[in-house]
This record gives sequence, C-alpha cells and structure tokens, in this order.
Amino acid sequence: MTLEKFEELVNEGIKAIPERFLKKLENVDIIIEETPTIEQLAKLKIRKGVFLFGLYEGVPQTQRWGYSQVLPDKITIFKNPIEKASQSEEEIKKIVRDTVWHELAHHFGLDEKNVRSAELRRKKI
Repeated sequence: MTLEKFEELVNEGIKAIPERFLKKLENVDIIIEETPTIEQLAKLKIRKGVFLFGLYEGVPQTQRWGYSQVLPDKITIFKNPIEKASQSEEEIKKIVRDTVWHELAHHFGLDEKNVRSAELRRKKI
C-alpha cells in the first residue's frame, strides 16, 4: 500500500473518533513511520515476532499540571507491522482505526489494562 493511501486510512481513523473526544485533544501530533525503532521495541520489551502497531509518547492529560510551552505528545502509527498482520485492505483499515483509538485512549490517561477493557466494551456496541 502506498504511504498516501495509508495516510488516508489514518485520517479516516481519526475522523471516526467521536467529536466529544476530538475536541479535547491537546498538544498531540499523529505521525506515520514505516517501522518502530529498535529503541522503541526495547523500551516496551516487545519480543521478536510481536507486532507494534502504534505508540503513544507523552504526558497523558490526566497527569498534566502546569503543562505549557512543551513539545507535543506523539502518537506514531507503524505502517509495516500493520500491513504484515493484515490479509486485506479492509483489515488494514480496521487495525488502523483500532490503533488510532487505542493510542488516543493513552493520551486521555488510560493505562494499558484500562484501554484493553474499554476496547472490549467498545467492540460489543
């Protein structure tokens, strides 16, 4: 898939987030990289053969006190792992949408356990 097409899917994933959450996004950039760095994988203790689809790096909104004049938080969506884990363009689209949602949940202050729990509730709707 071309980078341009993948960017479109990421933008669609962002647009799929409910407006009430989009309005509350503060100081966060969403970027696309081909693959995670060795340092990112090591920091998260990602084992070989496990795909990292996205990564939130920053200060969650729930932990911001006196938070001003700082670089934006960063959400990175990793193109190659998503493509490798997918069988079709439709599956890529779903993983991208789910990954954007997952990483934005971290931005809003949910830890991994609570994000996973919220994902299960979200998928039942």
